[in-house]
Amino acid sequence: MKNAATFTARIVRDGKWFIAFSPEFPEGNGQGLTEEEALASLRESILLLLEDRREDARASLGNGEKLIPLALA
Repeated sequence: MKNAATFTARIVRDGKWFIAFSPEFPEGNGQGLTEEEALASLRESILLLLEDRREDARASLGNGEKLIPLALA
């Protein structure tokens, strides 16, 4: 079984652009000339945010602490 997580996307049109936001990741957004491009851009933004948070977590580990992968299905 493949692990997956599903988030919510909100899309608005601004002139010729589509802007995508995720309520679960308010600091991330995506944009594109089509809804599909905006969603792809939002996915990349969320992945970058998650990776940045993982790096922050690794950097803040104390003595005896460790990170363990947690899969969401």
